[in-house]
Amino acid sequence: MARFKIVTPAGASFTVAGGGYAYEMEALEGLDAEIVECPPTEEGFIAAARDADAVYAKGMKFTRRMIEALERCRIIALGTVGVDYVDVAAATEKGIPVTNCPDTFIEEVADHAMMLLLAAHRRALEQDRMVREGRWAEGRPQLLQIPRLMGQTLGFIGFGRVARATARRAAPFGLRLLAYDPYVEELVMPAHGVQPASLPELLAQSDFVSLHLPDTPETRGFLQEKHFRQMKPNAIFINTGRGPTVVETALIRALQEGWIAGAGLDVFETEPPRPDNPLLAMRNVILSPHNASASARFDPARRRRVGQELALVLSGRWPMSCVNPSVLARSGLRRWQPYSMERGPNS
Repeated sequence: MARFKIVTPAGASFTVAGGGYAYEMEALEGLDAEIVECPPTEEGFIAAARDADAVYAKGMKFTRRMIEALERCRIIALGTVGVDYVDVAAATEKGIPVTNCPDTFIEEVADHAMMLLLAAHRRALEQDRMVREGRWAEGRPQLLQIPRLMGQTLGFIGFGRVARATARRAAPFGLRLLAYDPYVEELVMPAHGVQPASLPELLAQSDFVSLHLPDTPETRGFLQEKHFRQMKPNAIFINTGRGPTVVETALIRALQEGWIAGAGLDVFETEPPRPDNPLLAMRNVILSPHNASASARFDPARRRRVGQELALVLSGRWPMSCVNPSVLARSGLRRWQPYSMERGPNS
């Protein structure tokens, strides 16, 4: 029997099941640790994980009941940026650090956000249909009604890593950049070529509104009907963050009634969306299946990061990233290196 038992639900969350744990085990080599699969059910997890030294969270919701059943767990490690499928409050009460991958696939999501913005602005899908359906002559007249991109305003709601990377991509297009984020110092924004703004200022001035909020109790349903009514009628809404941060019925109404001009969405309130979701039938909306982070690098990088976080904690050290850093001071883990304010538990 191995010294450290890491329990994870059978199956996979973002890749093909049955691929093994070779990437995760690279960092764990020499620690005498094993990754043990359990049934992907609440009862199956509880039965298997009571004596687990660590949990590799994937593929299902991790409830308070599941977390409270853990008797010796030192870490709950996630291979994603979002942590909404784990009851972080319950883990914090148990003194268990929860780690994620906040900086592993930022560039891919920023690329995707910029792709949705450009495609929605230039009506790429509608133009594609015109060619395929023999409506060639309709293409140019449609674009003659659309202003040039240079000189327009892009507003970021949330100015974390992805928004900053998107701002770097948007600046060469000649876009004016605004950002609203009450958790980021205003002095940080000008260094990225971005002007701080209040939320009402951003909504009223932006031709593109790009949402970059995590799904937390504080942000759930953040963007409501009153916010879409404040946007320009030519505005395009982009969301590569989390679907539940938007009241989707309000977004649908805004698009149907022309309060805004269009949208580019990688995330939805319910995923996958129901077949009768009105967004699926809208020609002025570009959709993708919550895959903004995907690339050939995605799976190996995030799985190696999970292994690194597990190895650090099981060897008695602070993890690199922790979404509930208040637990670290009383965890008995050793702070092994200084952290900048841009990364890690101090960020």
